[in-house]
Amino acid sequence: MKLPVEKNKMYEMYVDDIGIHGEGIGKIDGYTVFVEGALPKEQIQVLIVKTKKQFGYGKLLKILQPSPKRVTPKCPVAEKCGGCQLQHISYDSQLAWKTKKVKDHLERIGGFSDVKIEQTRGMEVPWAYRNKVQLPVGGTVDDVKIGFYANRSHRIIDTDCCALQYPVNQKIVEIIRAFLQEYHIAPYQEETHTGLVRHILIRVGYHTNEIMVCMVINGNKLPYADVLVERLCNIEGMTSIVVNENKAKTNVILGNRTTTIWGQDCIHDTIGGISFAISPLSFYQVNPVQTNVLYQTALDFADLHGTETVLDLYCGIGTISLFLAQQAKSVFGVEIVPEAIADAKKNAMANGIQNASFVAGAAEDVIPKLYEIQQLQADVVVVDPPRKGCDATLLDTILQIRPKKVVYVSCDSATLARDLQYLCKEQYRLEQVCVVDMFPQTVHVETVCLLSNLNAKQHIEVDIHMDELDLTDAEKKATYGEIKEYVLEHTGFKVSSLYIAQVKQKCGIIERENYNKPKSEDARQPQCPPDKEKAIMNALRNFGMI
Repeated sequence: MKLPVEKNKMYEMYVDDIGIHGEGIGKIDGYTVFVEGALPKEQIQVLIVKTKKQFGYGKLLKILQPSPKRVTPKCPVAEKCGGCQLQHISYDSQLAWKTKKVKDHLERIGGFSDVKIEQTRGMEVPWAYRNKVQLPVGGTVDDVKIGFYANRSHRIIDTDCCALQYPVNQKIVEIIRAFLQEYHIAPYQEETHTGLVRHILIRVGYHTNEIMVCMVINGNKLPYADVLVERLCNIEGMTSIVVNENKAKTNVILGNRTTTIWGQDCIHDTIGGISFAISPLSFYQVNPVQTNVLYQTALDFADLHGTETVLDLYCGIGTISLFLAQQAKSVFGVEIVPEAIADAKKNAMANGIQNASFVAGAAEDVIPKLYEIQQLQADVVVVDPPRKGCDATLLDTILQIRPKKVVYVSCDSATLARDLQYLCKEQYRLEQVCVVDMFPQTVHVETVCLLSNLNAKQHIEVDIHMDELDLTDAEKKATYGEIKEYVLEHTGFKVSSLYIAQVKQKCGIIERENYNKPKSEDARQPQCPPDKEKAIMNALRNFGMI
């Protein structure tokens, strides 16, 4: 079948809509064409660069009739850089488009036809908001290129400035660029896996003005590091200068080994009065102003009164966990990155928060196991997964736990809609949706949703059933995972949940029957050895349980 357009030919077209990646969408003789940089209600001249059976892609050559929503981008390299997709659209139009994007996904993917969404919560000043920047380094010894990747490529767009970053970053980049060229330090060549300096990572504390500079290198040592340190230390607020080694042939930015060459190992910032230590590897929201809006919305949706047990899944360094812990009875956070969990525990200790505990592991592994072993219960479950959304096993366990509320925080409205549809088949109802513009000038957006349990009475019966099982205050003080971790750290022993349950029973901490009874009357149950029993007893004393 012959298509109505041909590759490498020019056409005129009218743009009807805007796609999920910010590209204009129009038709040429009924054939759909996507054009990056075009806006609805524009008449444009386009060059067809790729064709498929049902649609094609065009390159914007000329705007014949501009949209009233079009504005001049603030960044001089906005059209080339892949960091921003919406700088050419007025900010109020960006917010309206993001509201529509989330609504369309919830309706089309989730099947929520009657969902009501208020206008996306935007920023008063939607510029210079990013507290973190990762800049690839390339080019040659004599012509170092530092900037951002072009859209859908690894070609570096060389620039010193970015309208989304803090202004101090420009000065830092200028110093590093001059340093690399002066001392002929080779930038990284991705194709040949040669050269030394791969990336520059900069973090800035919004409330503290503390600055971290991390040089990511393809080697063991940064030459003339003392010179760079001296120059960077002239910048007010410089707190931490570190070198991260990444010698792998990979697109992953950071390696596993980080060395502090000057100052502290981390910087600090605050959210809602809570202080957080932030290392190079820490996940920390990049927009501190909107993070406060996002977390406050999650807290409002949870509607805590000081009596609730909360599960925070994908908890990172404990940002949401500690935010919620201020108004909950207890919060239990799970995160797959061990370094993040170590940071979460340090952050809880530094803020004097004693009702939050954390465990390292994949939420889809940890929570089902805890439910199976301990009949884990919670009044509120908060999930903040990566873009791929929640694993089906985890969603099934949430349905088994039956919390009164589920607060779902999402950075991808498509996977959000898919997961909400799964949770709301029978047991939950979508009550509230709030869209927060965490990333102005880009197509990305955060969404917070509140789900309520349709069978609250059944949940109350579960709580009563737990009381009848004598889940004492002593039993609640430490999880099985925390006891295992303590024993392993202090003695080197690996102990099972069964052994812990046996020792707890000896100490008068009543256990659920299914922990200690064998599955059949004839089955022989292993007993905890004396040396491991002693180690577990010490752990129980440490946690104040005996």
